[in-house]
Amino acid sequence: MSEPKELSPALEPTEQNSPADLPEGWLHVQAMDLDAQGVARKPDGKVVFIDGALPFELVTANTHRKKNNWEQASLVAIHRESSQRVRPGCPHFGLHAGACGGCKMQHLHVGAQVAVKQRVLEDNLWHLGKVKVQTMLRPIEGPAWGYRYRARLSVRHVIKKGEVLIGFHERKSRYIADMRTCKILPPHVDAMLMPLRALIAGMDARDTCPQIELACGDNVTALVLRHLEPLSSADIARLRAFGAEHGVQWWLQPKGPDTVRLLDEGGEQLSYALPDFGITMPFKPTDFTQVNPHINRVLVSRALRLLDVQKHERVIDWFCGLGNFTLPLATQAREVLGIEGSEALVARSRENYALNQAKAPENKALAATQFVARNLFEMTPEMLVADGSADKWLVDPPREGAFALAKALADLEQARIGAEGAGPLPAGAEGWTPPKRIVYVSCNPATLARDAGLLVHLAGYRCTAAGMVNMFPHTAHVESMAVFERD
Repeated sequence: MSEPKELSPALEPTEQNSPADLPEGWLHVQAMDLDAQGVARKPDGKVVFIDGALPFELVTANTHRKKNNWEQASLVAIHRESSQRVRPGCPHFGLHAGACGGCKMQHLHVGAQVAVKQRVLEDNLWHLGKVKVQTMLRPIEGPAWGYRYRARLSVRHVIKKGEVLIGFHERKSRYIADMRTCKILPPHVDAMLMPLRALIAGMDARDTCPQIELACGDNVTALVLRHLEPLSSADIARLRAFGAEHGVQWWLQPKGPDTVRLLDEGGEQLSYALPDFGITMPFKPTDFTQVNPHINRVLVSRALRLLDVQKHERVIDWFCGLGNFTLPLATQAREVLGIEGSEALVARSRENYALNQAKAPENKALAATQFVARNLFEMTPEMLVADGSADKWLVDPPREGAFALAKALADLEQARIGAEGAGPLPAGAEGWTPPKRIVYVSCNPATLARDAGLLVHLAGYRCTAAGMVNMFPHTAHVESMAVFERD
């Protein structure tokens, strides 16, 4: 079990109860941490992290792990309940044995979940990056249920139970939860869980299929079956029959992700649309796409509105992936450069650009766009200069953030102003200019805060706006967006 993460007092209590004023053993929960645990203090000042407790509540808890200055505990009883506590929407959520570990916040009203995550973002920017945001943006929200169009479901034939289990792992366990329903999956996929269990249970390969990956497009539902041994002709026939009955497109994965192939060629291509920009994005089920398509459409539109690209401007899209932001940017800019670490995704981006360019009306042709494959975790000032000046940047890194990119930009600025200890300007940097605006989309507020600190304190930017994006309702995952302007 990992240690509790940095505290985030996301919901301030309306009244303070001194621990010494409470009945013996009672705890006043004052905050919620990044793992959705309630946070309280004992009379001696020791911090207690309580599974299942919410801010404002008076509770008793059972301690199961002790350290010098903190303890971990599980909720035993609630003596004063939070007004934000709600009945979980899924029967598999909870603290009981066998509970699903896929969601951590179903007992908290979804509006309060958003408030918690917004505060996490603010706290990280200030405490980790020493960055004060000028304007907090309204959170981006969407459907709280049926939103998860991407999922990796574990599969296990449990001989003792005589059943096949398919789903997420149990809380804090390597075992698979006995899930019979999942309300965060799209309704048609939720309805498919038990038939899927029966399908695998009836296959010859029931013991050698450890995983099913779900990828839903706008019109296609794809399932990728990981199988450790070749499938028999009878199993292939079973998959085809299931696919025909449930409207599923089967893909097979005998080894790594690069071995994924369609079971049967033909049929509609897996894709999603960005209707605000007239863009269609085909993808393969193992490609990275956002889990929540409802939020992704709003996210792309807001990011481009904040970037405010003009027809005469050049834009760079860092960590461009399939072109989720690159292609919409190409409807607004003069020129776009998309840079991504994966050669396979760069190839897919080029295909998607060509597809959308071919179907665009003549008066709405996409801007000249290039895609480049490069390791963005090894960026240097020299590489940044070689990419040329751009008026604006869109940055959308993975959880590790964009430290090398932000540092390269900061190093160039420090060299330009002749700061003490700064290196020399790289060759050709005299005519290079930094972007006047950066929109940074983040899936990890800690790495966003770290990179924001570099941009604000060393690269000459102000953080003019930031806001959270509720991409994963009922989980503690915090997605966010921040805007940086040159002084």
